Amino acid sequence: MRTRVFVDAVVAVSAVLALLRARRLPAAPSSPEGPSPGRRVPPLAALAVVTALIYLNQVLFTVYVLRVHGGDPSFVARYLPPGWFDLAPAHPALRRFADAFPAPGLLAPSVLRVQAFLELPFVLLAFAVVVRWLDAGLYRAIARSVLLPLAAVSYTVVFCLVEWDLRNPYTNDDIAVRAVSAVVTPCLLRWLAARDRETSRTPASVPGLLVLIGSLGALGALVLVVYDTALLYNPGRLGERLPVAAVAVLALVGLRRAASRLREPAAPGPVLAFVRQALRHWFALFLVPALAIRYGVMFGTPAVAGAAALVLAVAALALARRDAAGAACAAAWATPAAYYEVGLLSATAAFLVTGVVVGGLLDARPAR
Repeated sequence: MRTRVFVDAVVAVSAVLALLRARRLPAAPSSPEGPSPGRRVPPLAALAVVTALIYLNQVLFTVYVLRVHGGDPSFVARYLPPGWFDLAPAHPALRRFADAFPAPGLLAPSVLRVQAFLELPFVLLAFAVVVRWLDAGLYRAIARSVLLPLAAVSYTVVFCLVEWDLRNPYTNDDIAVRAVSAVVTPCLLRWLAARDRETSRTPASVPGLLVLIGSLGALGALVLVVYDTALLYNPGRLGERLPVAAVAVLALVGLRRAASRLREPAAPGPVLAFVRQALRHWFALFLVPALAIRYGVMFGTPAVAGAAALVLAVAALALARRDAAGAACAAAWATPAAYYEVGLLSATAAFLVTGVVVGGLLDARPAR
């Protein structure tokens, strides 16, 4: 009960702070200032590195369980709900690597602690990737603004509340590690953005916005695969999730190549120009409370999380004239999901696709 109250409080405070601070971002895309200060590292590349580290930790954790605990993860699994620690200890290559590892006792930090540090950069970099696709100037503006540290604090407080709700012998260490990550991660993202020279943004056209939505969906699918197979310590599920991940990777590569060939229309239609601007404001507004709203559904009061999301959507789409909620509800109903995020991803994609198509049709009408 106490955790629910605290999570609800974080949802409300984060939403209010986002409404107060996101409005101060520049309305037009900002260009990089001065010469390039160093080698450019796009957030997608940084996200790939963090993801690789997460899976490396899964390998080391499996080695630790095999060598120190005889292949039985119950020493930690008993403290957490069902759905965790589906390992793959029978894989021959993994078994050989575990047998040859010289000092398995040194891998004890792979139990929850390493993931506690990497989870924040993983989620913030994923958000940064999508924002940069929409508007590279917005990406730099957010990285320079107070929204980034506010998001890091909001996410870390929620992570720590969930840690405490599922407390176990590793909880105190995890909370300390998450606090360090909350300091390091905003500095990392600010450093990456300061070296970014990209000036592109998604064209205000039906192809441009649909490519953005498709890219968001493909990246979202990959994030959910990492969440299921790695952040919940389930590398044993990776084989059955690989087809989904492969399709998502191929789709993402194709969509980003298509995005690189799209150009801004000479005279963007007013509706699609508004849709792009509304998305720009929505990303800025949603950054800080995003994780609190996501966990508010499970660990807080769903109505509070839903109300906060609705307020932010209304703030970003105050002048919108079309309602695509019907398509979103149909997609959510038709999507089978082990995690509610899968249905949420489908509903969001349907909502955005419907809005873009309707906007394109409105812009295509002959002017009166």
